[in-house]
Amino acid sequence: MSNSEEPKSPQSHPVTAAIVVLLTLTGVMLAALFSRTAPHPPLQVAPFALSPFLGASLAIGAAAFHLLRQGVRFGGTLAVLFALTAVVSFGPQKYFDPEFSRIWPAVITAQIAVVAIFAWSIVALMKGRATS
Repeated sequence: MSNSEEPKSPQSHPVTAAIVVLLTLTGVMLAALFSRTAPHPPLQVAPFALSPFLGASLAIGAAAFHLLRQGVRFGGTLAVLFALTAVVSFGPQKYFDPEFSRIWPAVITAQIAVVAIFAWSIVALMKGRATS
């Protein structure tokens, strides 16, 4: 891999990996929703229809991934926003979902990715404050 292909912010590797995890899981959820493959997410959750929300979540995640790979700091903000959108689908409330015994691998994997994004953002914020 040449230097021109490497990301400008090497310390963003863990967060971009976590973003890819959430992009994949959210994409699989959207595909299950469209195909109605069990266990699929509901069509609606209060206060919105789920497919437009998942589409917006995927867009935010893709933008966060792109910006972080380019070394743009705003990508970190989008990564946190993306993680927050993932909590709607994969948050702790899923432990009480009747389908949890069927969806737990995705829930736990997503929660690990969300924690990784939050932890990375806290470390990046602390480093930013220390250098300013």
